[in-house]
Amino acid sequence: MAFLMKTMISNQVKNLGLGGGSEEKKEEGGASDPAAAQGMSREEYEEYQKQIIEENEMDENQIQMAGDDVDLPEDLRKMVDEDQEEEEDKDSILGQLQNLQNMDLDAIKEKAQATFSEIKQTAEQKCAVM
Repeated sequence: MAFLMKTMISNQVKNLGLGGGSEEKKEEGGASDPAAAQGMSREEYEEYQKQIIEENEMDENQIQMAGDDVDLPEDLRKMVDEDQEEEEDKDSILGQLQNLQNMDLDAIKEKAQATFSEIKQTAEQKCAVM
């Protein structure tokens, strides 16, 4: 019975698109050559990869050269500070309690009951077959 429940629940999760399924296997089973997957010849793909690496190195060098010399505009700094304060408030216990008050518990309860009923019906059908 536990196996049956586990199978049904895992199938439900797969149907929601949250679990790994045959879709992922199909994507992995594609062309083994990344150049072909990108629609490029092998030489074009290698040149493309070299350009990406060079651009990343240039970006890193520019960041290192700038160091702490980069200043944020005052408006942007205020926005970042406000976002950090909001995140700290949300992470606090009081913030969590306020989030609980804003939740639609009836909708969550109805969804949970519907899912449970659906699983129960499926289990009853499969048990009847057994």
